[in-house]
Amino acid sequence: MIDRIIGEFDKALRTVFADAPTTRRRPGQTAPETILTDAEKRHTAALMRVNHCGEVCAQALYRGQALTSSNPDVRSAMERAAWEETEHLNWTEQRIAELGGHKSFLNPVWYAGSLAIGVAAGVLGDDWNLGFLAETERQVGSHLQRHLDSVNPADQRTLDILEQMKADEAGHAAMAVDAGARELPPPVKLAMRLTSRVMTGIAYYV
Repeated sequence: MIDRIIGEFDKALRTVFADAPTTRRRPGQTAPETILTDAEKRHTAALMRVNHCGEVCAQALYRGQALTSSNPDVRSAMERAAWEETEHLNWTEQRIAELGGHKSFLNPVWYAGSLAIGVAAGVLGDDWNLGFLAETERQVGSHLQRHLDSVNPADQRTLDILEQMKADEAGHAAMAVDAGARELPPPVKLAMRLTSRVMTGIAYYV
């Protein structure tokens, strides 16, 4: 148990402070850089900071859910989803740097809070655990679509990242449903949306 706690602490430090790894080529990497106005650069960098912050939260959520799940298959699914979110961290980090932005200064706070939520979701049971994953990914997909509609339509380097992330999140949601996810009650979904709105609103600036 101690070894597992140490391992999770190491993962937390790597997620928040280290450069994230990836095995897939970053989407849009070979696309030419679009000439953006200063305002467009700031806006796009802020959106990518929000997305990076969301991926930090996803890492923590899935790690927390994997920690408390009693089903090895569910744990494996959570860990697989967490790995793909690590790749998203890498892609958003790189795009933020290209746009001259910075990652959220509050990432350690977001990680700790999301880890606690993930642990709580896992304790409720695997069907609720998977239901929370599915609803999280659905809401992330909607959020990514808003970003796709908000950036400069010529900014292919950003658009390709967002499109691939959206496809991956849809895959995670489908995986959770196939594995037996329970539909969350409307008040829980609303609370998740409100919490996400607060986090994204802060991360856009900080």
